[in-house]
Amino acid sequence: MGILIFGTAAAGAGLLVWSVSDTASSAAAPKDGIILGAWHVLYDAQAPSLATLAAAAGLALLFASGVALLERRISNRARRSDDGLRLPLSPRHVMADTRGVFHGEVTLTVLVPAHNEEEAIAATLASLFAQSYRPQRVVVVADNCTDDTAAIARRSGAEVIESRDNVHKKAGALNQALARILPELGENDLVMVMDADTSLDEGFLAAAARRMTQDRGLMAIGGLFYGESGKGLIGQFQRNEYTRYGRDLRRRRGRVFVLTGTATVFRPRALRTVAGERGRMLPGVPGDVYDTLVLTEDNEITLALKSLGGLVISPAECTVVTEVMPTWRALWVQRLRWQRGALENLGAYGMRPATFRYWAQQLGIGYGVIALMSYLLMMVLMSLSFDAWVWFPFWLGTGLVFTAERVLTVWRGGWRARLLAATLFPELCYALFLDLVYLKGILDLSLGRTPSWHYVTKAPTNLKAAA
Repeated sequence: MGILIFGTAAAGAGLLVWSVSDTASSAAAPKDGIILGAWHVLYDAQAPSLATLAAAAGLALLFASGVALLERRISNRARRSDDGLRLPLSPRHVMADTRGVFHGEVTLTVLVPAHNEEEAIAATLASLFAQSYRPQRVVVVADNCTDDTAAIARRSGAEVIESRDNVHKKAGALNQALARILPELGENDLVMVMDADTSLDEGFLAAAARRMTQDRGLMAIGGLFYGESGKGLIGQFQRNEYTRYGRDLRRRRGRVFVLTGTATVFRPRALRTVAGERGRMLPGVPGDVYDTLVLTEDNEITLALKSLGGLVISPAECTVVTEVMPTWRALWVQRLRWQRGALENLGAYGMRPATFRYWAQQLGIGYGVIALMSYLLMMVLMSLSFDAWVWFPFWLGTGLVFTAERVLTVWRGGWRARLLAATLFPELCYALFLDLVYLKGILDLSLGRTPSWHYVTKAPTNLKAAA
């Protein structure tokens, strides 16, 4: 699968390179540069022709619009379907099944899975109890904790469920807790799963409860997350990344890519249906809500709900602040797990309507890796082959447009975010770091290397949003 994704992306990149490098109509002959006095490099100082640029832009627009139109068509067909066997969570089917029955007021049970989270659990629970809509029940799922997580949770006013003989990490602990809690819940007794290193912004629960009350066909609401303050330059890189992700979701009017593990509210019907379809329409062990064999359970359960026709969103009013990784090593471990997990999830689900958008996204990431590395390689070759730096107007203009886009997309993040984006090259280095993570994930998957969880030790966390 990794070879397929990267091979297709390479083919697309090669097509654009062939288009842009067509210099048959160029009147000027290529110039000769010498690298380190030994290797000759031919280069063309002229900008690509207008026709070539139009062809490249047209190809990109056709691909993007085609993906968007197909995604919209797939989404609309799922929402309007009344096929309760193939799409049991489709809004039309759920609305028909619940019409004319009052299932009581919306209530909320919060599950907080925690493994050695004594540094962050108190702040997380405080953000829960400070909500304008107070949850009816808060349960900390203490999974193989060797610190004071459970004791601190009890002192903070939460219930504690301790996992028993769990070897399946977060997913296994949640399955044990849900097996006890789900049978007691009615149609409108919502369940929120929330990371122990996350802090809810004021009004999150009220907004989620209001949305679920207004729309019986809505199966899950994911949080729109922002990075905590601090952690220096590496923290600002991650905050800029999360700000851009949030902007994308707002522009998509909440149509979510992933129901993030930071905080997601589920309707019990959704969780029960997922558990019932494991081993049949969905991968996993029958009866389990979360698939215990995956690295990224939040991404997997998103695919599960969408495959069953479930309507899921991340509205702009449901925001959370989450931890950012404090070191490059910790960030590498986190992102490699995310990337490897996402690829394995796609492999398990295969190509189906619900996964089309995700396959296209992986191909886009693959093309972006090739494009960025080619761009940086060309800059290195130019600097080594010329006696003096040459400013090419075309590429200078392209760089200015790219810089403007970088700044505008993080404008909500404040002056630090804008300053970092305006300098451009540090963020290019950060993007290169993420590209290397992507390549490592592709390589590991292609070679069949066994993945591992890699728990990252937490430092004391100040869960406040960056200004």
